[in-house]
Amino acid sequence: MAEITWRAQGGQRGSTRTWRVRTSVTLVGVVVLAVLVVPPLVHLDEQAVDLAAKLQPPSLSHPFGTDDVGRDLLLRCIYGLRVSLLVGVVAAVVATVIGTAVGALAAATGGWADRVVMRLLDVFSSVPHLLLGIFIVAMFRPGVWPVVISVALTHWLSTARIVRAEVLSLRSRPYIDAAISGGASRLRVAARHLVPAVLPQASLAAALMVPHAIWHESALSFLGLGLPTHQASLGTLVQSARGSLLVGDWWPTLFPGLCIIVPTLAIAGLAGAWRERINPRRRSELML
Repeated sequence: MAEITWRAQGGQRGSTRTWRVRTSVTLVGVVVLAVLVVPPLVHLDEQAVDLAAKLQPPSLSHPFGTDDVGRDLLLRCIYGLRVSLLVGVVAAVVATVIGTAVGALAAATGGWADRVVMRLLDVFSSVPHLLLGIFIVAMFRPGVWPVVISVALTHWLSTARIVRAEVLSLRSRPYIDAAISGGASRLRVAARHLVPAVLPQASLAAALMVPHAIWHESALSFLGLGLPTHQASLGTLVQSARGSLLVGDWWPTLFPGLCIIVPTLAIAGLAGAWRERINPRRRSELML
């Protein structure tokens, strides 16, 4: 009886996980399709003003309504999503490359180099990401690439720790000892054996970093330190809608906020499913 109950629970959790993955895939597919198809077909005039259509509620002609100067919110949200995905993906890839290189080099070299790297990681980790990101962005003019640099330089620390831990566990494997005994240098062993072995974990760290990078970009733009205020960004859309919310116009805040929350949750859901797939121990723990 207990075995039947356990199997039923496992099947129910498996169906729930399948439904979650399918929902995440659908949402991510819709977002990616929208940001790839809509901007080339429909041009967004950032400087356009139509005061006669300002703050119109959602309707068939404007599904997300209009903002305080009459611009279509659906179109602006799609352009903002394009910026957020660009920043999130590029920053995650750059941060993963930096973190993988630093973590693998520190663990493969060992000794004083490893200790110095770990102390530097502790120092940078003690500073809040957003505060350090503000300092980096403030040195440049507002734009996409300063935000990418800021997010990448503040998010490689966790990847470096993960890669270092994985490399340290791999260093005790017999084939690593055989390679070193055969005369291979530590850097060659790291490049030929250790780094390829940790690529799945590094790729997973990059996927998990994308939602965090999108939130980071939105926060910087909300504070006025990301993109220029006239350029469509989800953070600037939420920031500019604060006044409208105070007078009861909810749509200029709701829809950009949903465009931040829903895609990031979908990407995080896919990354979580990937983590369960490549880590059977973690998957078995979740099943119990």
